[in-house]
Amino acid sequence: MSTENEGTAVPPAPSAPPVPVDTPAASVPPEQAAAQAAGSVGPHQGTAQPQGSASFQEAGSYQGGAPTATLPSGAPANAAPEAGAWPPPPPVTPSYGDGGESGTGDVWGSSYQQPAPQPKSGGRGGLVAAVLVAALIAGGVGGGIGYWAADRNDSTGSTTVSASQSGGDLKRDAGTIANVAATALPSTVTIEAEGSNGEGGTGTGFVFDTQGHILTNNHVVAEAVESGKLSATFSNGKKYDAEVVGHAQGYDVAVIKLKNAPDDLKPLPLGNSDKIAVGDSTIAIGAPFGLSNTVTTGIISAKNRPVASSDGSSQSKASYMSALQTDASINPGNSGGPLLDAQGSVIGINSAIQSTSGGLGGAGQSGSIGLGFAIPVNQAKTVAQQLIRTGKPVYPVIGASVSLEEGTGGAKITDKGASDSAAVTPNGPADKAGLKPGDVITKLDDRVIDSGPTLIGEIWTHQPNDTVKLTYTRDGKQRTAEVTLGQREGDS
Repeated sequence: MSTENEGTAVPPAPSAPPVPVDTPAASVPPEQAAAQAAGSVGPHQGTAQPQGSASFQEAGSYQGGAPTATLPSGAPANAAPEAGAWPPPPPVTPSYGDGGESGTGDVWGSSYQQPAPQPKSGGRGGLVAAVLVAALIAGGVGGGIGYWAADRNDSTGSTTVSASQSGGDLKRDAGTIANVAATALPSTVTIEAEGSNGEGGTGTGFVFDTQGHILTNNHVVAEAVESGKLSATFSNGKKYDAEVVGHAQGYDVAVIKLKNAPDDLKPLPLGNSDKIAVGDSTIAIGAPFGLSNTVTTGIISAKNRPVASSDGSSQSKASYMSALQTDASINPGNSGGPLLDAQGSVIGINSAIQSTSGGLGGAGQSGSIGLGFAIPVNQAKTVAQQLIRTGKPVYPVIGASVSLEEGTGGAKITDKGASDSAAVTPNGPADKAGLKPGDVITKLDDRVIDSGPTLIGEIWTHQPNDTVKLTYTRDGKQRTAEVTLGQREGDS
């Protein structure tokens, strides 16, 4: 699957106005657009590289033997990254745009067959090209049409009847989609991020608190983290400069803060994503392809969908989530926006989509096929609060390196860790629980674990010092162990 990270899915394994550019993009004739769409096949809108199960988007490859991801137990944040270091680079995705080659070698995700997801935040040129062009055909209608109708001698004698109220005057009851949208739109922003090199794109975010903090995806603001420009535009057109308070690449969560924030900010209410059921109604708000303040609806189509996502670049590292899956239409630009329930409470952050087109790794950005993935709000809230307090994320870990290959029947602890280090960190959580290289973890509490990425996503739904029950096999025999999770601070 592909996802909006707008990301790449793991199992078997998944808004503001358009950004102006110097040279306006030419509109594409419908015939040409259809031909282009038909020619692309593909993968992040994150990954659902399921910002569910899905195939991984091109995000780098591992060198040497079978790729592994290390679940460290507190590696120094300032340590220089090494090949195979944690978190691992994002999975490689087939380059569908260059002849359909899927690539070779021991790369994470190479064995997954589903197309990878596409990130939702789009580059400037793509957004401009995607802006809809609508012609006002009846430009002269207005007061003149009333006179024309009254003066015309209509031999048919046909008459029309006007409604007592126009639609815009009707009061929308609480709980209706129109009421939820009207309430949430003023607290949803379109984010423009531009790097020092002038490159960037747009995404979405929403008001987290009255102090001016906005919650969004890491991949939406990544270009502006080190240096660059960042702004947020509200549905009423008011635009504010902003700065990154903290970002968590592994979780794909970021918090930005408005400069000179207004006093009347209304945070969106946060729901309880643990209580969501498959079939519950969903409402997504964002800026798909630069079309800000867009509202779409659907349902929760699955829960706990393992998703690994990346932006598709060779330097990008994967983000992991146990995602909410929705069929609400989510497209590039929706990333970071709220996924709401029928009462208007935030239940997730839209992050990735599964797509059948090439996305960033192919001929162009892909669109929704009804498979969208959102970070559960319970996890996003915890990460956001940590970022606001310290500016750095904290990850729970088991202190073991697991294979990212498919076909291991679970999450297999590798023989060696990164740079030939120990696969099981001495005196770490896994070591204390008696786990060894070669053990295959098949369950975490009641969750079935079918791969390394699935295990990572499930571990990250917990907190350091939580105790979890791991079921694993060794020499063909099933065993269990209780593991108290350790922690690692920062993205390394």
